[in-house]
Amino acid sequence: MKNARKPLTAMIALGVALAMPMAFAQDPTSSTTQAPPTTDAATTTQDYAQDATAEAPQAQQGQVTWADLDTDGDGKLSQAEAAGLEGLAQVFSEVDADGDGFITPEEYRDFVNRQAAGAGAAEE
Repeated sequence: MKNARKPLTAMIALGVALAMPMAFAQDPTSSTTQAPPTTDAATTTQDYAQDATAEAPQAQQGQVTWADLDTDGDGKLSQAEAAGLEGLAQVFSEVDADGDGFITPEEYRDFVNRQAAGAGAAEE
């Protein structure tokens, strides 16, 4: 009779093991905030540069995408559009490398890379 219980016990254990990841899954509607993981400057720079041109279909709450700021959809940001993000408005002239009054995704990516390179040099 003890041998008849082994397959049942194994099946229950397997079911619990398969259900475990679902039990620890985060609820996307949760109101708790979580600190961002620490990464090195190179990885962070790549992430920011990709975010500059990517249109995330489901942006995280409070996160602003390039498409959110580019209200006229021309692919570049004017000073008025950049005003939608306080930090970008403050450094607009630094980001606008060619001085044409618009920020392109490439100019933003280059600015982020320069900032990350400067931050990496300051840490060393």
